[in-house]
Amino acid sequence: MAELPRGGPALNWRPHLWYDRFERVVIHVVTLLIVIIVASATVHLAVAVALLLLTNQMNPANEQVFQTVFGMIFIVLIGLEFKHSLPVGSAGAENVVRVRTVVLIAVLAMVRKFIILDLHETETGELFALAAAILALGVVYWLVRDPAPASHHALPLPPGEGRGEG
Repeated sequence: MAELPRGGPALNWRPHLWYDRFERVVIHVVTLLIVIIVASATVHLAVAVALLLLTNQMNPANEQVFQTVFGMIFIVLIGLEFKHSLPVGSAGAENVVRVRTVVLIAVLAMVRKFIILDLHETETGELFALAAAILALGVVYWLVRDPAPASHHALPLPPGEGRGEG
């Protein structure tokens, strides 16, 4: 390995190399932990659904079964989304992507909360607070959205129907 010249920016760069390595190790460890947690949650979900099917209790009209199963599904989805928030970039647009992912995870957690919420036991003030929180998260998600114009996401026109073709 070539030795870095003494003095100048190289002195400031060397600690960043160690920190970058440390950060990558931490990300790999956290990724492994998330994989274990998501795999465990998926197994528990599969076992719960199988038991409900085998005991003939899988009735979507049963509010408690619906809340339990979809609450477990959202736990798996939130775990998967956490994994997507881990890659750490240097600066700029990659940080915005991470903010969007974190806000998306918060929205998923709020949706899960709404699904498992017992409306008979919940007070009106708590419902308004939860609704305000999800509205605020939606606004934040919109504020950090992809700055590309809407036409960038439009479907392509069929051949012969493009602009200026004739």
